[in-house]
Amino acid sequence: MDVITTRELKEQLASLQGQSVTLQGWIRNHRKQKNMGFIDFFDGTCFRNPQVVYDNNVPGFDDIQALHVGSAVTVTGKVVPSYKDPETPEIQAESIVLEGDCPEDYPLQPKRHTVEFLREIAYLRPRTRLFQAVFRVRSVAAMAIHTYFQDRGYVYVHTPLITGNDAEGAGNTFTVTTLPAGSKADPSEDFFGKPTSLAVTGQLEGETFAMAFSKIYTFGPTFRAENSNTKTHAAEFWMIEPEIAFCDLNQLMDIEEDFLKAIVKTVMEKCPDELKFLDQFTGGGLIAKLEGLLSSTCARVTHDEAISILRKAMENGTEFKFEPKFGEDTAKEHEKYLTEEYFHSPVFVYDWPKDIKAFYMYQNDDGKTVSAVDLLVPGAGELMGGSQRETRLEKLEGRMDELGISKEEMYWYVNLRRFGGCTHSGFGMGFERLLIYLTGVDNIRDVIPYARTPQNCEF
Repeated sequence: MDVITTRELKEQLASLQGQSVTLQGWIRNHRKQKNMGFIDFFDGTCFRNPQVVYDNNVPGFDDIQALHVGSAVTVTGKVVPSYKDPETPEIQAESIVLEGDCPEDYPLQPKRHTVEFLREIAYLRPRTRLFQAVFRVRSVAAMAIHTYFQDRGYVYVHTPLITGNDAEGAGNTFTVTTLPAGSKADPSEDFFGKPTSLAVTGQLEGETFAMAFSKIYTFGPTFRAENSNTKTHAAEFWMIEPEIAFCDLNQLMDIEEDFLKAIVKTVMEKCPDELKFLDQFTGGGLIAKLEGLLSSTCARVTHDEAISILRKAMENGTEFKFEPKFGEDTAKEHEKYLTEEYFHSPVFVYDWPKDIKAFYMYQNDDGKTVSAVDLLVPGAGELMGGSQRETRLEKLEGRMDELGISKEEMYWYVNLRRFGGCTHSGFGMGFERLLIYLTGVDNIRDVIPYARTPQNCEF
């Protein structure tokens, strides 16, 4: 018995018409009539799945009629055209064999379930059409990211997940310790001999490799202990962090724009059925949004210019919950206005106030701003954050002193400026935030297999 997948069936449909094939997978829906039945079959290899039609001439007809939704089956039958959709085949069953039964109280009955309910049974939700679409897009996007960088000569670097520094300086880290709970022992007695935590970024270690390979990227899990129950925050997520030597801020923005468009283009080419389903599921506009990104050019404005635009909008009657102020961060509503109301395109906002950015960012000549940039996109807001890195030793050390960051602890990072330092830049992008943009599914809990959020570490 040669088994083929539904993906192979779709790819070879013309040559398989009228032929007998064998498929293995699961029952998504089962509709029964007196002398025949219809099974919505899937095996996870293709989003478009065949309908299996059987009649009372198939051996074990009564047993087949008793098959439950969710059961695993082996189906052998003839490939015939579907009257509903010529691109989706139909299987006229010759035999249907039960491989694994499923009880009648199986949670995924053939009806529309809320995403909240599906989060409670996250170990089963990959079987639904929604999450088949989401996680296929996730897979394709991940490989597209690797392909983009590999094709352009970047080296893939695995940075450590356990670290002794908090590069972002926010202090929202998960402590790693082998000491008993409540222990007041000196950290020197712990496993690593010093305080350690799960990494919030691989950027600093990535910079060390950029100073050797010129172009590198990281793509791995990241951990932040932010006690925030929003749609865009999770304690564990994946980050993409390229680092490029001999690259300034303007060149970095060029790379970010090219990178994003390449990933979107690949997903649109390889996941048309999934995106069509997601477009309908999310109320429409998803595909148009992605097509709009590909056809647009990202605008570029300084932070001061962005604030001026927002304040002028207020003067003209636009209402914001949070007043846009010079020297302060922007809010979601500000990002939405800039991308969707003013520019009608993605926007790079650069030259941010020094006081709200990290110590490693290049300090501009005005003494007030740094060469940092955020990429804002319609429908999602901030998607990437990056900067030109500070390469002047005295400037870096001065900023570390201002923020109370130990130069002795970070000696290796400081030494990069002593040992053949050069202009270099990099950015970070949360993979799940990209997936929210690509799928239109607006909650981070629904674009990652098993969400890790405050008070939740199930599965």
